[in-house]
Amino acid sequence: MKTTVVLLAAGQGTRMKSDLPKMLHPICGLPMLFHALEAAKAASTEQPVVVIGHKAEAVRKAIGAAARCVAQEEQLGTGHAVLQAETELKGKTDYVVVTYGDMPLLRAETLQKMVEAQKANTGPLTLLTVVHDNPRGFGRIVRKPDGTVAAIVEEYVATPEQLAITELNVGAYCFKADWLWDALHRIQVSPKGEYYLTDTVELAVKDNLPVQAIVMDNFAETIGVNTRVHLAEAEAAMRRRINERHMLAGVTLIDPASTYIEAGVSLGRDTVVWPNTYLFGTTSIGQACQVGPNSHLRDTKIGNGCKLLMAVTEGAVLEDNVDIGPFARLRKGAYLSKGVHMGNFGEVKDSMLGPGVKMGHFSYIGNATIGTDTNIGAGTITCNYDGEKKHPTVIGEDVFIGSDTMLVAPVTLGDGARTGAGAIVTKDVAADTLVVGVPARAIRKLERKKKTDSVK
Repeated sequence: MKTTVVLLAAGQGTRMKSDLPKMLHPICGLPMLFHALEAAKAASTEQPVVVIGHKAEAVRKAIGAAARCVAQEEQLGTGHAVLQAETELKGKTDYVVVTYGDMPLLRAETLQKMVEAQKANTGPLTLLTVVHDNPRGFGRIVRKPDGTVAAIVEEYVATPEQLAITELNVGAYCFKADWLWDALHRIQVSPKGEYYLTDTVELAVKDNLPVQAIVMDNFAETIGVNTRVHLAEAEAAMRRRINERHMLAGVTLIDPASTYIEAGVSLGRDTVVWPNTYLFGTTSIGQACQVGPNSHLRDTKIGNGCKLLMAVTEGAVLEDNVDIGPFARLRKGAYLSKGVHMGNFGEVKDSMLGPGVKMGHFSYIGNATIGTDTNIGAGTITCNYDGEKKHPTVIGEDVFIGSDTMLVAPVTLGDGARTGAGAIVTKDVAADTLVVGVPARAIRKLERKKKTDSVK
């Protein structure tokens, strides 16, 4: 049996007071619509359909190939919105699940439970409800003596007795597809000139067909976003969900309330995340790492056994057993190989640091390639920009760069080379050669000792 989810995402969202379409406002790093789409894909056997309207092209572009899009040119209500999917779906699916793109917390498991309930239902539809003392403007569920649904009463027309009902309509439905398309054409226009999907309940009841309801036990899943206040509520609930998922998978969050982890982040077991740490984008962190406190990592790939203290990284890669900080910054293109140590107040951009490199504090490495077991003294700077272009610096293996050395690119230092403190290197340095002074000049050849403690 085929099941297709239809997400309603055509509304203007005027209460958001934003130029950005409501559906594209981010929650934990992803547009809210994307969270709803993830649940929809997991609950569907077919590709979901998204009904778009306000700023349709921006929403369509964001969705890409994740779903099929159909347009609701006129905003004539939820029933009319679902009707736009008739041509796409009629005769091609057995069940149609309808929910909203601005309900980012609704889980796939909940939608699947509703679908299974409808498969066992002799009637044409099953809907989700929740029992709560805060109605949030939801319609009230009126039940028949046999427990089936008699009506959904919207808050603005409810009597005082109906307003006292605590079972609320969540806004998620599973229909028998053939019945749905016929019912949508029978919905009568409201005094506001709109066609409401909830009127399908009335049609089923008039036809003496049972309408079932599944009561949810997690009110947070029902949060819909209509204002920035709702957006903050959904963000907080999603953060808790993400943090709990990582902790249950073996990650220690010292203080979950002060730890921000976006939806696309992955963390290995036995990693510890300290307070006031922010993990953004596609950041992935291996096992047994220590991250934070006060670290900001975006789109960064980190191996196992790494330590990052008060670090800021973006688009960087760290292999195993790397430690950086405090107050270190890795910019886009920074690659730190196994066993690299980077001291406090250092910065790396578009550079490769080979295995076992030691980079002292207050140093800047840009557009450079650095060989195995090289030592970069404190205050070293690769002068990679001449005012018009950036130039490369190449440093070999087992090189020792003295403190406060300026490496004026383009420049190459051979294996085993040495620079004296404060040297300004403007010309290539041969292997196993010591250079000193301003500008640096070679003063003698060196004999390298064999290393016995190189990084394996």
